[in-house]
Amino acid sequence: MELLDDKMRVWVESSKYVKPAPGVYVLYNRNKDPIYIGETDNLETTFTKYYDTDFEGNECKQKTSLYQRVFAENPKEMQSQLIENFKKETGNIPVCNSEIKIETH
Repeated sequence: MELLDDKMRVWVESSKYVKPAPGVYVLYNRNKDPIYIGETDNLETTFTKYYDTDFEGNECKQKTSLYQRVFAENPKEMQSQLIENFKKETGNIPVCNSEIKIETH
């Protein structure tokens, strides 16, 4: 289930070589199930940190095998909309998003 228009990419070291721009990203497990929808003001910094620290001991995100990312002027708004759409479609939010509070309308 792909959530963004970006192609699905393998989570490898090259994932940290993206532009330092704001954006939204989706992390997927090896079954291509979305496990986390995130937003950041700097994709390069976020992805480098995730890769270099192996998701800082976050066992949920450590299941990441694939990802998608898009640049966005208002990443927080886009993230909220993606999570809301995912919830409407599946009845749930991505498993790794459940640890954070999401405001939906």
